[in-house]
Amino acid sequence: MAPTQTDSAFIQFQSPEWGIRAIVKILQTYQKHGLTTIAQIISRWAPNTENDTPAYIKNVAWQCGVSPDEPIVLSDCMPTLIEAIIQQENGQQPYTVAEIEKAIQLA
Repeated sequence: MAPTQTDSAFIQFQSPEWGIRAIVKILQTYQKHGLTTIAQIISRWAPNTENDTPAYIKNVAWQCGVSPDEPIVLSDCMPTLIEAIIQQENGQQPYTVAEIEKAIQLA
């Protein structure tokens, strides 16, 4: 079996579910630290030093069907939020609902 970690800049996972699980765990940590809006979450996830954060926030909020500064209940919107983040990060969202749901359950 080939080694999983072949990229020195980014962590690589054995399957999509484990990578998506990492997203879930990070989002749960953000919530524990009081980040409750898409604007707060994405500002932490994708800071201005690396991203067009305002555009990222606008896009994710739109995909989640909330305003950027509206408090959200993470557990209520987790699958949609994950899909929006993956879409924004990759320019596509190739994972199935089943893969995302499995990742959430793994967390």
